[in-house]
Amino acid sequence: MLDDIDRRILRQLQADPGLSMPDLADLARTTPARAARRVERMESEGIIQGREAVVDWAALGFAVHVSLRVTVDKAAPRALDELMSAAREIPEVIEIQTFLGRVDLRLAVIARDMAHYQEVYRDRILTLPHIADIEALLTISTVKDEGGLPV
Repeated sequence: MLDDIDRRILRQLQADPGLSMPDLADLARTTPARAARRVERMESEGIIQGREAVVDWAALGFAVHVSLRVTVDKAAPRALDELMSAAREIPEVIEIQTFLGRVDLRLAVIARDMAHYQEVYRDRILTLPHIADIEALLTISTVKDEGGLPV
């Protein structure tokens, strides 16, 4: 399992995935060689699955973020799969989640403005197959967005 050095490494990588190995080792209070071996081991074990850039969509001109809660018409045997496959093709759909319960699917949609969102919603979202019900939740503000785990 993870020891204190592993946890320190993970905390630092979550805070700044672009750290150089010497900087990571310094912050995790270990040597660069040991840090490199630990990172390599955690990658091979699937604990670290990659490093990614966090994009500020608003800085790129996408000011609208909407969460769509979708209930699927389950009359067709592969309705959920067909809906997800079609939703993947919409560039403004940046996240797709499935759920157990009344809501089957959540689509995170970004748009430049409300006119752009209306176009995406009317011309692409509402044409998706097998939608029985859809509810839109417009994001007003994000109060907390923690990507890291408390290790």
